[in-house]
Amino acid sequence: MTVHPSLQPYIDAWTHSIEAISELVSPLVEGEWNHATDCPGWSVRDVVSHVIGVDCEMLGDPRPIHTLPRDLYHVTNEQKRYMEVPVDVRRCHTAPEMTSELEYTIIRRSRQLRNETRDPGTKIRGPLGAEQTLEEALQWRAFDVWVHEQDLRRALGKPGNLDSPGALVTRDYLVEALPEVVAKDAAAPANSAVVFDVHGPLEFMRTVRVDAEGKGSVNGSPSLGPAVTLTLDWEAYVLLACGRGRREALMERVKVEGDQALAQAILKEFTVTP
Repeated sequence: MTVHPSLQPYIDAWTHSIEAISELVSPLVEGEWNHATDCPGWSVRDVVSHVIGVDCEMLGDPRPIHTLPRDLYHVTNEQKRYMEVPVDVRRCHTAPEMTSELEYTIIRRSRQLRNETRDPGTKIRGPLGAEQTLEEALQWRAFDVWVHEQDLRRALGKPGNLDSPGALVTRDYLVEALPEVVAKDAAAPANSAVVFDVHGPLEFMRTVRVDAEGKGSVNGSPSLGPAVTLTLDWEAYVLLACGRGRREALMERVKVEGDQALAQAILKEFTVTP
């Protein structure tokens, strides 16, 4: 048996992004590993540690036995505490130790994914013990690794791959969240439509329609009379949706047409990552 066709795009996207991360950090000198990223409390080393830690967990490795310091201001809930353990345990690791472990993890995980023969609907254990399908897990992993690749690129001043396979997975992953953002969180009125017009390295237009019962759906067909049209560049879309960057500066990259109050309600709820 071979990898199911619906899983292959996520595996390819993960591979592209994880190899890009390896290329980014391999030449770094010790001090560059301490550069701050947009992730609160996390340096370049911490982001790479997170990437390693999650893939080790997906390989079935036991989690580190480690007690977190009490003064980590960015650890504010149980989910963040869970994610912080494999990060904090590596804060004393040197640059060669980090790159060696990353390379070894990539080799092991790549082998596991090449030999993946399970059905996409197979239930597996996700982060924090949540049950999810194999397809959901691989989609989330491709999304997460690409977002962290971009975190590292911004921290190191090395932009790129905004239209890579991981970017395409991220687009679809974030677009899936739009109906809930618009219809539920921002409480857009029934029988209304909101258009998202995104330009830049990745161009697309999506319309969220809210039906008479207040339920939202999203597709690529245009709307003749939307309540709101939000026009922004792809990088700004990602930064807003993933809670990165300075919100005030990002707002300057968003053009709003239509109902201003509804637009602000949508933008207030736009972050969909923990």
